[in-house]
Amino acid sequence: MNCIAIDDEPKALEVIERYCLKSDLTNLKATFREPVKAIEFLHKEKIDLIFLDINMPDLNGMQLLQTLASKPMVIFTTAYSNYAVESYNLNAVDYLLKPITFERFLAAVNKALNFSSLKNETVKEAENGTVFIKSGPQTYQVKVADILYLEKDGNYITVHLKDKKVLVRENMSDIFDLVPAASFVRVHKSYVVAIKHITMIEVHQLTVSGQKIPVGSSYRDDLRNRLGLA
Repeated sequence: MNCIAIDDEPKALEVIERYCLKSDLTNLKATFREPVKAIEFLHKEKIDLIFLDINMPDLNGMQLLQTLASKPMVIFTTAYSNYAVESYNLNAVDYLLKPITFERFLAAVNKALNFSSLKNETVKEAENGTVFIKSGPQTYQVKVADILYLEKDGNYITVHLKDKKVLVRENMSDIFDLVPAASFVRVHKSYVVAIKHITMIEVHQLTVSGQKIPVGSSYRDDLRNRLGLA
């Protein structure tokens, strides 16, 4: 797994770096003492896991995590136990108390690997499954793999399939109740696209099955992160 470590204490970073070198499970791409620089790096590089200190000046670890549109897995590292509940509310993989032993480090990394495997299986199951889409008095059972993109049109959303279109009355804010979030990404205030059907990406637009779809500036970073693009 590609990972980074963020901690304002040099000695704490040295420990994570040493443990990563001892393990074949982690590829430590960079370490950061300044959270803002780490955020800049995360906008450019695809990272699977962050070892993240909680108590840091200016921007603490939990605040940093909440600034990220696309969140890698996180293992919090801290000298204080009182943040444990809050860290799990942020879906942290694990919570390591300093001083961190190598045994405890490996246990946390293995949890992250298991979590990643389960997530990948969920994506595969979602893509191979079906969803029910209600359009007026009719309800269609649709293969998720056949959905190309969804387009907002007033109070309705048009579901563009490989062979037809289905019009549904739905809000864009509830779109991921209709299709699995693991397989789709929102690229514009009016468009959600199937990741597997994207054939080309440009600065302000992308192509799905020959159709040009705009990419909003506020969605660009999240799109590139989801696709693992620098």
